[in-house]
Amino acid sequence: MPLYSIAVFLSLKRIYKHKIMSTEMEVVSVLQYLDNKSILVIGAAGFLANIFVEKILRVAPNVKKLYLLLRASKEKTATQRFNDEILGKDLFKVVKEKYGPNLNQLTSEKVTIVNGDICLEDLGIQNLDLAHEMIHQVDAIVNLAATTKFDERYDTALGINTFGALNVLNFANRCAKVKICVQVSTAYVCGEKPGLIMETPHRVGETLNGTTGLDINREKKLVQEKLDQLQAIGASPETIREAMKVLGLTRAKMYGWPNTYVFTKAMGEMVVGAKRENISLVLLRPSIITSTFKEPFPGWTEGIRTIDSLAVGYGKGKLTCFLCDLNAISDVMPADMVVNSILVSMAAQAGKQKEIIYHVGSSLRNPLKNKTFPEVAYKYFTTKPWINKDGKAVGVKNIQILSSMNSFHRYMTMHYLISLKGLEVANMVLCKLLDKEFKEFHRKIAFVFRLVDLYQPYLFFKGIFDDTNTETLQKMVSQTESKTFYFDPKVIDWDSYFVDTHIPGLVKHVF
Repeated sequence: MPLYSIAVFLSLKRIYKHKIMSTEMEVVSVLQYLDNKSILVIGAAGFLANIFVEKILRVAPNVKKLYLLLRASKEKTATQRFNDEILGKDLFKVVKEKYGPNLNQLTSEKVTIVNGDICLEDLGIQNLDLAHEMIHQVDAIVNLAATTKFDERYDTALGINTFGALNVLNFANRCAKVKICVQVSTAYVCGEKPGLIMETPHRVGETLNGTTGLDINREKKLVQEKLDQLQAIGASPETIREAMKVLGLTRAKMYGWPNTYVFTKAMGEMVVGAKRENISLVLLRPSIITSTFKEPFPGWTEGIRTIDSLAVGYGKGKLTCFLCDLNAISDVMPADMVVNSILVSMAAQAGKQKEIIYHVGSSLRNPLKNKTFPEVAYKYFTTKPWINKDGKAVGVKNIQILSSMNSFHRYMTMHYLISLKGLEVANMVLCKLLDKEFKEFHRKIAFVFRLVDLYQPYLFFKGIFDDTNTETLQKMVSQTESKTFYFDPKVIDWDSYFVDTHIPGLVKHVF
């Protein structure tokens, strides 16, 4: 469906819906909801979870308790991880400035670290007294845990994204007071579907291509059978890892999903939807998450996220071409807006005993065309070039745009594959004297092709995410709290955001 037709359809739909709802619009106060509430946060060490915890500590000091599920590592206890990997981050500098020496008292009163593992039944909580306390005290559960690698090992992705989500839901069903469970998914569970993508659920066994036979328990059994086979023949850890990656991608594509990440997240949605019983369930589907728009300060980010690899590679002078449809739309949403939508959804849906889906994105109401990315990158790095380790400014040029897979293959052939063939011939003539150089060059080229294969569905993505439910949710925020819990993508000027906020944030926190 063309973008213009989508816009007309949605405009008429919203006018009609507004007439029905205008006299009965519910208004919620997030701060009142958070008052004296105990919240279990799953995946507390993650990017979004850090922002979620910071936001509550900063604006809602009357929250009763934040239970943070963290897995102890070989080197650190769960509590040490909280102090070092969460509270120790630059993200919390505003909270530290606000509370000063009282911060330690605040966190000791408001934060309880739970040593556990989402991949295990009962969340792997060994402290039975603490588990008993949580079962009788927790009011809300927010699952932010995920592995987001497109080609993650299938056993790992299933354990966290699918059965981890089920473990969280099962724990929620044991809790006496839980009125809301938020499962953070991804908008891209839709696969490569073009046109208008509605806020509708994935039901157990449904596939994107109509292939029958998807059984989530069977997927788990297949993984275990494959692992048993590999271990029986004494396969190396590297061989097992690659086999698990291949298995995940194979199973995903069999049922119509482009990669292991979105496939296992879709199955996670299926299982929690089927097992929620009387718990209110929010399935929140953010699109591509970027650095903070405004709070606690603009531009905070962590790690190299999907589109960030392009900016990093370009700024460092390593990216000479960009593969995409320049007129296609990328759906991007700043992280603080995603967190605000989670908090508002909790206040709005607690106790309603239903399942609701929210697309949290920008493609419908503030579309961002792909052509913006090379433009803003060039604008930023020509005025503020990256300084390399030798202290020299890295010069950048207008990037070459490859608008189709055919043009990409021609580019790779002319610039790399012919050279690779020449190096292969020279290596043979010289009795493999250049074997190391040939293998390294071949590895790098294979890596590029693999990345393109993984990301290609999103470089040419033609979907637009309907956000009718999310727009309604935004209108439910009380006027006094609208500046605190903002998530309207229409306020974003994309050129200004990338040049003045996002790319400077990448340079400061990631480069």
